[in-house]
Amino acid sequence: MKRALVAASAIAILAGAQSFAQTVGVGPAETIVIEPEQRTVIRNYVVKERVAPVTVKERISVGGTLPADVELQTVPSTWGPRFTKYRYVYSNDRVYLVEPSDRRVIQVIE
Repeated sequence: MKRALVAASAIAILAGAQSFAQTVGVGPAETIVIEPEQRTVIRNYVVKERVAPVTVKERISVGGTLPADVELQTVPSTWGPRFTKYRYVYSNDRVYLVEPSDRRVIQVIE
C-alpha cells in the first residue's frame, strides 16, 4: 500500500512538471531550430563585421524581454530568409535572436 502511494505521488509530480515545462518560455510557434552550420555563419558574421557588443544590465535569457534602451540590429540577408523577420543583439560573446514586436529573446547562439 505504501509503495502504491509513493508511486502514485511520483507520477503526479512528474505529470505536473511535464505540463508546466510545456507552458513556460517561448512557445512552439516561435521555436526556431538553428543548425550548427548556420550558427557558424552567424558567429563568423559577428567576427568579420566586428559587431560592437552591447552592455545589458539584466541577464539575457530565452523568453526574456530586452529593455527598450537596447538597440536591436537588423539581421543580415546572409543569415538566410527565415531569419529576416527577427532582430539580434550581440552581448557577452553571444548572439541573441529577438522577436522585434515584443523584444523577446527566442534563441541564443554561442
